[in-house]
Amino acid sequence: MSTSTPTVVLVHGAFADAAGWSGVIAELQGHGIPVIAPSNPLRGLAADAAYLASVTSQIDGPVVLVGHSYGGALITVAGTTENVVGLVYVAAYVLEEGESLGELQGRFPASPLVSNLKQWTYPVADGDPVIEVTIAEEAFPSVFAADVPAAVTKVLAAAQRPLAAGAFGEKATAAAWKTRPSWALVAGADQAINPEVERFAAKRAGATVVEIEGASHAVAVSHPQEVADLIREAVRATS
Repeated sequence: MSTSTPTVVLVHGAFADAAGWSGVIAELQGHGIPVIAPSNPLRGLAADAAYLASVTSQIDGPVVLVGHSYGGALITVAGTTENVVGLVYVAAYVLEEGESLGELQGRFPASPLVSNLKQWTYPVADGDPVIEVTIAEEAFPSVFAADVPAAVTKVLAAAQRPLAAGAFGEKATAAAWKTRPSWALVAGADQAINPEVERFAAKRAGATVVEIEGASHAVAVSHPQEVADLIREAVRATS
């Protein structure tokens, strides 16, 4: 146990940015909890986890890592960083060591997300252009944020950040939940990640689980207080 309040590091997932944590950040700051929400590069599991581990290791004192969606895969790998004392998964992938996002998803029926991805390309220093994906704008509300006001969802759809397609096949090189306590929030009406995936993986990790019935994938936007409450529980337990 640490003697100081951990800093909460909020890690957004694909098709989003750190602004999606705004309501959660306000809740945590209102309770005097130090918090940062770095920008996730979304270029691949190994590279993104290395970036997150670098950010985390430069924070003085203990850290609770919080990952939404694909961000859950990143905290699973980067969570082995020495000063990480807890992990919180929010509608997230909780990978086993040696497992990829595609393999975990493949255990269960595909969500509507899979058939609503739009492909783009971007250049790399050496080699052919690489594929990245976003959610088709017309499908974004139902797939990502069905319980968020339409005006807000329209903005989220326009501002979404693409994920490098290669991230789906990369295998996790570590599973920090084996050595760190974990908490998980399941979004009961998630159309981006099958809620069964979230339940299975959270149980496998031995996480303390809460479920919000009717919550979309954008649960941090639609239910910031409940998400913050779970994070505060993790902070209390590791302080």
